[in-house]
Amino acid sequence: MKYLLRRALSEPLARGLDLDDPKLTEIRKQILRRKRFLRAIYVEWYQLLAGSIPAGPGSVLELGSGSGFAHEYIPNLFTSEVFWLPGLSLVGDGCALPFSKASLKGIVMTDVLHHIPCAMDFFDEAARCLKPGGVVAMVEPWVNTWSAFIYRNLHHEGFFPDAKTWEFESQGPLSGANGALPWILFERDKHEFARQFPSLQVESIAPMMPFSYLLSGGLSMRSIAAGRVYPVWRKAEKWLGRITPEMGMFAFILLRRT
Repeated sequence: MKYLLRRALSEPLARGLDLDDPKLTEIRKQILRRKRFLRAIYVEWYQLLAGSIPAGPGSVLELGSGSGFAHEYIPNLFTSEVFWLPGLSLVGDGCALPFSKASLKGIVMTDVLHHIPCAMDFFDEAARCLKPGGVVAMVEPWVNTWSAFIYRNLHHEGFFPDAKTWEFESQGPLSGANGALPWILFERDKHEFARQFPSLQVESIAPMMPFSYLLSGGLSMRSIAAGRVYPVWRKAEKWLGRITPEMGMFAFILLRRT
């Protein structure tokens, strides 16, 4: 039944394609340009990321640039991915960053951390490459009763809030994931994270968007909302968020290098 529901709701352009095939990322660029409601979500995310970057000179690295367009909102941005795509600044692994010590003022990502199978290696690299005062800013899935129901039943990625470790075995760069990993790191195991990475302080966690991404259909499902209703919908959703902030399907997470 779950398979039939996903099949009926799936985005036709992406249907049947291998998640780890770079061609799918190119197709998702088309989807993101076409779906105005979804594009508006990404614009809001990129504005959050851009607003978190410290002022002054220095470069910013985006991990998992994929089908996105963060470079339109963040100056001096190095775009990157684990496989080659047209227009990328570099191809590389988030667990072995090709930057010198204290050379970046920011590392940003959207829906990427939960795909990194060795999170400890990434945060070691982030602490090494960031200048004091630099940030890791990200938008990631979050865990609560509502989001857990959605991620387990309507999403193709793994979602394991009870995982005993921060690592997981990855079958591929996009197919391998634990959507609960950000919550595990910064909520369930927050004291252990602080012990392991004392130079990376969690400055803020803001749950958000309990329904918007569902209405957009994301990159793999059909949209059920027109782009023109996005401003009105988000105004209502933000009002709802003040009453039930725990319902957010995503969270904006900001870490700062001391």
